[in-house]
Amino acid sequence: MAKPFDVSKFRKDITKSIDGLSIGFNDPTDWISTGNYALNYLISGDFNKGVPLGKVTVFAGESGAGKSYFASGNIVKSAQAQGIFVVLIDTENALDEAWLKALGVDTSESKLLKLSMSMIDDVAKTVSTFMKDYKALPDGERPKVLFVIDSLGMMLTPTDVNQFEAGDMKGDLGRKPKALTALVRNTVNMFGSYNVGMVCTNHTYASQDMFDPDDKISGGQGFIYASSIVVAMRKLKLKEDEDGNKITQVKGIRAACKVMKTRYAKPFESVQVKIPYETGMNPYSGLVDLAEGTGLLTKQGNRLRFLTSDKQEILQFRKAWERNEDGCLDKVMLDFNKIEEVLSIPEEEKDLVVDGHGDVHESAGETFNEENV
Repeated sequence: MAKPFDVSKFRKDITKSIDGLSIGFNDPTDWISTGNYALNYLISGDFNKGVPLGKVTVFAGESGAGKSYFASGNIVKSAQAQGIFVVLIDTENALDEAWLKALGVDTSESKLLKLSMSMIDDVAKTVSTFMKDYKALPDGERPKVLFVIDSLGMMLTPTDVNQFEAGDMKGDLGRKPKALTALVRNTVNMFGSYNVGMVCTNHTYASQDMFDPDDKISGGQGFIYASSIVVAMRKLKLKEDEDGNKITQVKGIRAACKVMKTRYAKPFESVQVKIPYETGMNPYSGLVDLAEGTGLLTKQGNRLRFLTSDKQEILQFRKAWERNEDGCLDKVMLDFNKIEEVLSIPEEEKDLVVDGHGDVHESAGETFNEENV
């Protein structure tokens, strides 16, 4: 009889022979909210989870679309609230301390390390040096860390700098896309088994392809393949007052966010998030449209209706829903996942319903409809 394969010996041998090898699964254990429930859900499939540690997330969009607002503002603020140390790399020389403080970011050195650099090579060296020191720490002493790069599009290559100094601007001959790809690939591999993550912003440009009108992300496709999550953003004008009435004056932006790539939910789902200049974003913004798009909120005259899992009816006007009056949107989020599971049941199995406790059971011949949910 053949001798059984000794897995433990094999694992011990390859761990010794290959430096940096990680064995087993490395599913994310720490998630950082984007500050918006709807966007969290589209990225992670959970209203309270946004971007994970151990992965690379990219927010890409045109100028003024809200990339820095989410990456350098909301996500940094949420990370600090969870005790995660943030290394903020500013390549645009655009992140002022007063702006960050206005968004609720703690800029003290014990919570945030702000670095200004423009060279891709310098960013790569910074991350590499940090990870060498990080891995040398004992297992129980490694802190949770988030790198934020704002932005990838503004970073330079040595060729760019040399040509500028020589006054001969020929372009970098394609070196930048390759360097960005190498940066993200190495970062993904280094972070995978540790509680270290990265969030980046990048620029987009208008598509010239009539059959593929989505904006294109600058820097080539290589780093997009290596990233775990990619969110494309477009800027729309917000012409509403505080009560939601239409006006002619621009009071902020509507950030149209499309999740182009995610491994934790359905890709290519979209949400529009309202960001007023004076008050900032409401975390519930976009949630009404999300719930209505899935059929959980249904129109009944001029109002929107929701039936909870315990068969309680909520019937309110759209503005009341958007203001989350009486915690109506909180109730939707509470029931959202278990109701969506039932709505996705195949037709031949729709004689199963959800009771008031969220348990699926046979309905003894009842037909499936919204009233049973």
